[in-house]
Amino acid sequence: MQVWPGEAYPLGATYDGAGTNFAVFTEAADRVELCLLHDDGSETAVELRESDAFVRHAYVPGVMPGQRYGFRVHGPYDPGRGLRCNAAKLLLDPYAKAVGGSVRWGEEVYGYHFDAPERRNDLDSAPHTMASVVINPYFDWGDDRPPRTEYHHTVIYEAHVKGLTMRHPALPEELRGTYAGLAHPAVIEHLTKLGVTALELMPVHQFVNDHRLVDLGLSNYWGYNTIGFFAPHNAYASWGDRGQQVLEFKSAVRALHEAGIEVILDVVYNHTAEGNHLGPTLSFKGIDNPSYYRLADDPRYYTDTTGTGNSLLMRSPHVLQMIMDSLRYWVTEMHVDGFRFDLAATLARQFHEVDRLSSFFDLVQQDPVVSQVKLIAEPWDVGEGGYQVGNFPPLWTEWNGKYRDTVRDLWRGEPRTLAEFASRLTGSSDLYQDDGRRPLASINFVTCHDGFTLRDLVSYDEKHNEANGEGNRDGEGHNRSWNCGAEGDTGDPGVLALRDRQTRNFLATLMLSQGVPMISHGDEFARTQLGNNNAYCQDNELSWLHWPEDGGELLEFLRTMVWLRRDHPVLRRRRFFHGRPVEGTHDELSDIAWFTPEGAEMTQRDWNSARASALTVFLNGNAISEPGPRGERITDDSFLLMFNASPGPLDFRVPVHHGRQWRVVVDTARPEGIAPGSGPKVGAGDRLVLADRSLTVLQRPA
Repeated sequence: MQVWPGEAYPLGATYDGAGTNFAVFTEAADRVELCLLHDDGSETAVELRESDAFVRHAYVPGVMPGQRYGFRVHGPYDPGRGLRCNAAKLLLDPYAKAVGGSVRWGEEVYGYHFDAPERRNDLDSAPHTMASVVINPYFDWGDDRPPRTEYHHTVIYEAHVKGLTMRHPALPEELRGTYAGLAHPAVIEHLTKLGVTALELMPVHQFVNDHRLVDLGLSNYWGYNTIGFFAPHNAYASWGDRGQQVLEFKSAVRALHEAGIEVILDVVYNHTAEGNHLGPTLSFKGIDNPSYYRLADDPRYYTDTTGTGNSLLMRSPHVLQMIMDSLRYWVTEMHVDGFRFDLAATLARQFHEVDRLSSFFDLVQQDPVVSQVKLIAEPWDVGEGGYQVGNFPPLWTEWNGKYRDTVRDLWRGEPRTLAEFASRLTGSSDLYQDDGRRPLASINFVTCHDGFTLRDLVSYDEKHNEANGEGNRDGEGHNRSWNCGAEGDTGDPGVLALRDRQTRNFLATLMLSQGVPMISHGDEFARTQLGNNNAYCQDNELSWLHWPEDGGELLEFLRTMVWLRRDHPVLRRRRFFHGRPVEGTHDELSDIAWFTPEGAEMTQRDWNSARASALTVFLNGNAISEPGPRGERITDDSFLLMFNASPGPLDFRVPVHHGRQWRVVVDTARPEGIAPGSGPKVGAGDRLVLADRSLTVLQRPA
């Protein structure tokens, strides 16, 4: 076999049509072997003799796409110094573009013996672990273009590749649970009819099913256990795992783009699947443990701000390079449109505290590729000071956990001031305005993959996670949920009607709020997980979306609300409300006004009452301050939003001076919610009776 010196960059395996260049960084190794794996179980070892700035590299002519490979790293095994090299362990390439196979759990994939953790384990892991795969980088994208949907037009739909497609009746069996299933016309048609503009996929980076879960007969269904930051997860591919997963993922992105739907990836750069000091040796740990991970004062152990056993070392230039290379790869080569960063506060931890000016954010800010796509932070982690909602840099948007909590509390009747609800409804200026951000920095959501589904939010007071095998100790205990009078399944028509109404209340509030709405997949069908609020390990019908033959009234109501928002710019403003008339218009009314149910302007006492649970909001479509794309003035219809979150019906009076004639366009007390334009007319000063826990929207033409 010929072996040429090759190049130190790019890292990973790069096929050029005649052979493949291999390059891997390790400062800890004495020497590195590239192992080319054969189908009969044998391997050919090639020593990477060339080294530039701790990057070992070689070019091997004739190595084609589909070739499986790994690295064996020879060097010190001294956990007391944080070093865990062990040539008996076949290691994944950190830059592998595809991964084949899966881990077969046993002592072979660990660096120590189970009965003697202090003793090095020299069992060969190759027959029991995954392999990196050389891919063909060429793909016919045709005229693919990113939709580049602006945030004020964006509606995000969070979904799981398998959960969304596994039970769709229109999908052939072989496409269910796959990237190809996402691209099926039946799935895309559902998303486009719903008004979705961005599909936010739960992790599709190559991940590992935990040893503990496999022993329990479960799996890491959600996928927050990454081992390969460049490789699409192979189990979601219908064609094969020798690089076919890359082509299939690209094909899905191309199909979604053709429908005008962006693809956002939920990415987990805060930790890896190798866990703590008792975790397996699969890649980074054996290549250069102290360069990749945050080690504790005693380097045998790991600093863990993620609750998963380890955290990547964000002050290491090699870790930062890997993350930035990964992000750029997914944008430039895989054509994705943005990222949602899991436990993003961990990415800001250079030492101990959360530093919003950390190196990672500086790199993103100046990167000409990554800075141009959607960047969404989950702005918390489990470390000290990790709750950072509102504290990310101006380029970023954030999952607004305070929005979720406030809206849940309002509709379940928990005492909370109306002032906080008003802030969340209008884009959370208290969180985002001081650093130059706008309402669109707030990704608003009521439910997501983590926690109750929307149906379960109104059906359970307590979590019911017994199926997870942890004695119901896992999952969040404080869900801000309310079962509406009965826990779980019930035949009580009154309870069921209230649950339906509460579901409509949540969806309507979400679509009427300033910011960017996010829907959790299946909520449009009232999907239930039977009270399990932590279904991370449930790869079965408990988590998969059941597609009904007829979506029913709830689906139609959500479509109505999504399209109402899309059609009216006053419901999706790009700037915060001023609370005063807008200069340059002939309208003397403020751009927003707040009223008690009696139609009187809210006083400070009204705002501060923690027991208050009803109000009216006036949105002035004639006082939109931001111009259109060509500088033109934007005008719209005006709206009155009437919220009655109290346990009894309330009389609401239409404000006298804010419009003479209105039409009811939404009423969550009705099973169908009322489609725009079909409701009864009401005049200034008229009274409306709002049912308990309901929401009514009035519209006045411009």
